[in-house]
Amino acid sequence: MAAEAERRKNIDDVAQSRGNVLHLRVNGQAVDTGSDPNVTLLSVIRNQLHLRGTKESCGRGECGACTVLLDGQPITSCSRLAALTWGEVTTIEGLQDEARDLREAFAEFGGFQCGFCTAGQVVHATAILRRLAADSVADLESYVRKQLSGNICRCTGYNGIVEAVLQTYLRRQGIKTAGQIP
Repeated sequence: MAAEAERRKNIDDVAQSRGNVLHLRVNGQAVDTGSDPNVTLLSVIRNQLHLRGTKESCGRGECGACTVLLDGQPITSCSRLAALTWGEVTTIEGLQDEARDLREAFAEFGGFQCGFCTAGQVVHATAILRRLAADSVADLESYVRKQLSGNICRCTGYNGIVEAVLQTYLRRQGIKTAGQIP
């Protein structure tokens, strides 16, 4: 706890010495950008870094369309101040290689229709798949459904999304399936 407080103090000291320059690490790159201290991480991602894959919808952190990873954990970027963001931020653009098979499974199993929520779903699902690779889960489908419950999709009814995540996990484990899991 003391180390985190010291780190934040150091960041605040650097920010004050450099004016309103915001220091972030996004998709593996160090980024310095001018920013109002009250601007959200989503606003910086979309409007200053021009990474448009992360979508804005509710503006309150309730729908999950703006989900990004912060140090590998899914967060809603619309409800987080950019100035209070420390660590590695990964957007959908930063997952192009890692999530290729997952995106293909979304298409194969009907995991999206209009596509608006898809980036947030894929980012969150990537975090789920990383955890599943390291942990054992008794009821895989229930686990995936519960984990994705913060990502709202008004078009698909979720079955295709859950199926895409499950199939991606099984395929990555080398388990052959004949389409949808019963």
